[in-house]
Amino acid sequence: MHIERFGEGDRQIVALHGWGGDHRHFAPMALRLPAGWRLWSADLPGYGRSAAPAAWTAGAIVDELASDLDRLGVVRARLIGFCSGAILALLLAQRRSELVERILMIDPFAYVPWYFRLFLGGAFGRRAYRVSFASPTGRRVITAVLRRLQSSDEDFLKAFERVDHDVALRWLRLLREVEPVSRFADVRTPVAIAVGEHTFKAVRRSVEMFRAMWPWAEVHKLRAVGHLPLVRGAAQLAALATQD
Repeated sequence: MHIERFGEGDRQIVALHGWGGDHRHFAPMALRLPAGWRLWSADLPGYGRSAAPAAWTAGAIVDELASDLDRLGVVRARLIGFCSGAILALLLAQRRSELVERILMIDPFAYVPWYFRLFLGGAFGRRAYRVSFASPTGRRVITAVLRRLQSSDEDFLKAFERVDHDVALRWLRLLREVEPVSRFADVRTPVAIAVGEHTFKAVRRSVEMFRAMWPWAEVHKLRAVGHLPLVRGAAQLAALATQD
């Protein structure tokens, strides 16, 4: 798995991108980290410079991530997971709790929303995905629909211009397979949740689900951003990631 390093500090952060992303999504935040911090940003299996996993299962992917962090000498770190990457952070905390100091979940989904679940219905779902995500016209239409679900002018599907669409669809299926979110009720690692002020209703509902499960979890509103806060909200996120 390709994992990019930003900074030279002794205190460490491991960042996991969301659906369709890659390690570059965390560069704006990494550049705003205070001195003394190092950020490792992964290309999750099948994305960016990383090969597909040995098996498309949550267990195999978490094992691969843990092995690579061991290889890099990461003994204890804070985890940041954006969107679906937050679920992988929770899976890693369950598997290797001694590795995880704290988790910051950025605009997380606790479930696959109906407008993405449509693409998981066999041959029809695969064709619908291809029409929607693999063509410029389809991406423009889907972006317009998604903008109606939250108040933001961000280009949600820009990353899908270069993504391997078979990989993206496999990740979507994997995320459905790790439902329900109650499987994470035993996580006792300190958790903070950062939510875009103008994000999707499904994310706001997801935050309610997480808080019902962990009443002690912190929730922070990211001002003036929607579901893609990693650029416009980079300074806010850097502050949250490093606060004690």
